[in-house]
Amino acid sequence: MTNEPFAIFHEWYLAAVENDSSAADVMALACSSRHGRPSCRMVSYRGIREGGFSFFTNYESRKGIELRENPFAALVFFWAHIGKQVRIEGRTEPLSRSESDAYFRQRSLESRLTAVVSPQSRLMPSENELDTRLKSRRETEGQEPQQRPIYWGGFKVVPDRFEFWTHGDHRRHHRLLFQRDSGRWKQLLLYP
Repeated sequence: MTNEPFAIFHEWYLAAVENDSSAADVMALACSSRHGRPSCRMVSYRGIREGGFSFFTNYESRKGIELRENPFAALVFFWAHIGKQVRIEGRTEPLSRSESDAYFRQRSLESRLTAVVSPQSRLMPSENELDTRLKSRRETEGQEPQQRPIYWGGFKVVPDRFEFWTHGDHRRHHRLLFQRDSGRWKQLLLYP
């Protein structure tokens, strides 16, 4: 096995995809406000882009605002079906416009329309409000959103810490830690 954390992640990710592709791309994202109030949610992993683990969102959503206020985040991939977990911590940065544009174009029509009309994370006055917004958007501007809205795009988490956890019987889990130290990865073991 390699001692480079991105390569280990890739190997484990491929095993997770092979065993259950629907669970492989789900990750927990934890961030916090400028006052340190944490929040966590499940998001879709969209690959390693521009040197970091990527996901996409409305920049004006709760997570978008929190990441602007405090650019540090943590990710967790938990693949119970193969007995593995990966924890990642690091600084977040917005993805480039070109990367966000390319991803937006490959989304389904309905996903693009939802990104255009949904003020994500804000209070919604009624159950049918989103449908009303979608219908209005289609009537006034046509079916196909041509451009990514400026308030929607990608973030990446650039890791400075990885923990690779493997299930062990009797809680004797194997925990391998990688920490960035002077530009290099330092490998350590943790007690279970």
